[in-house]
Amino acid sequence: MKILAFISVLITGIILLYATQDMPDWGDPRSPASLHVSPRYLEKTIEETATPNAVTSVLADYRGYDTLGETTVIFTAGVSCILILRKRRQKQ
Repeated sequence: MKILAFISVLITGIILLYATQDMPDWGDPRSPASLHVSPRYLEKTIEETATPNAVTSVLADYRGYDTLGETTVIFTAGVSCILILRKRRQKQ
């Protein structure tokens, strides 16, 4: 069973390494995110969100549901850790 798990992890790793060859280089100014997404956010942020800070407008307005989902996941994980790791009082 361990051999099967190792082989599946190895194959998955090889596929992931192969897939990263198509990704743009880190910080490449010609990447799709730099050519299309970032300029739109920077040009339209004050007009569409009335927020002068571009980072705040992206996190709160453009990606609000995504940020809310991430916050919910982190909160749920924190509460789960507290519930699992708490000490229980024994009745006397």
